[in-house]
Amino acid sequence: MNYLYEKEFYNWESTQELLEKSDILTHIPVDENIILKPNLVTDDPPPITTPVEFVEQIIVFLQKNVKNKIIIAEGTGEPSYTTDYVYNQLGYAQLANKYSIELLDLNEADLVLLENSDASRYQEMYLPKIIMNNFLISIPVLKAHSLAKVTLTMKNMMGAVPPQHYCAGSWNKSAFHSDMQNSILDLNRYKTPDYTIMDATVGMAEAHLWGDLCNPKVNKLIAGKDSVAIDVHGANLLNINWKKVAHIKDADKLIGSSEFQVIKIK
Repeated sequence: MNYLYEKEFYNWESTQELLEKSDILTHIPVDENIILKPNLVTDDPPPITTPVEFVEQIIVFLQKNVKNKIIIAEGTGEPSYTTDYVYNQLGYAQLANKYSIELLDLNEADLVLLENSDASRYQEMYLPKIIMNNFLISIPVLKAHSLAKVTLTMKNMMGAVPPQHYCAGSWNKSAFHSDMQNSILDLNRYKTPDYTIMDATVGMAEAHLWGDLCNPKVNKLIAGKDSVAIDVHGANLLNINWKKVAHIKDADKLIGSSEFQVIKIK
């Protein structure tokens, strides 16, 4: 059975209760680094970006339960400043210092060229080597998206795309914009998150950088291994039909499964 774990949000320490009763520890290999990949598309504060308080609770849980090295890794979409600038603006530099965590700019990371003849748009793709060889935990925010319809865990992988190969305009990852759905699907063919812990406390109902918030707030934290299940559940929480989001619909039975059971943690 494919399980997702859901916890009502009371405060950020609810993250500990979610993870303690989830299956995350059964999936982490002992011999791999843990890569935490938040959504830091810009330097805007939450709910546009992943709250640093949320990531802190994940780090506390992991450091208490496993001995793996932990790395925070992201590649901002903004071309006018670096990911290090975003780390500083949003409190991630201070967080990393507090817990002795390495910060990595995926926009500058060493790359590997991958090939997949079954991909619909990118039969070759450059991606950071580090995310291919380690346990990747995606930490997205629950948001609608002006091009992709939703930005959840599969869309969050766009932060890993190197701008030197996929910048075709005014945005670091803009080559994906002309065919967003197939681009996200292909990206996740090469690498989809090994686990996801999603901030669904607020929910951006209209778009990813602007617009109305969910009213009432969604007020949930969600965890699970299956990227498709996470995105189906997230789309449902936004009242968006996941079958009309091509990158989710086409990923069903290819990357993950739309069939799952939600375990609600009290």
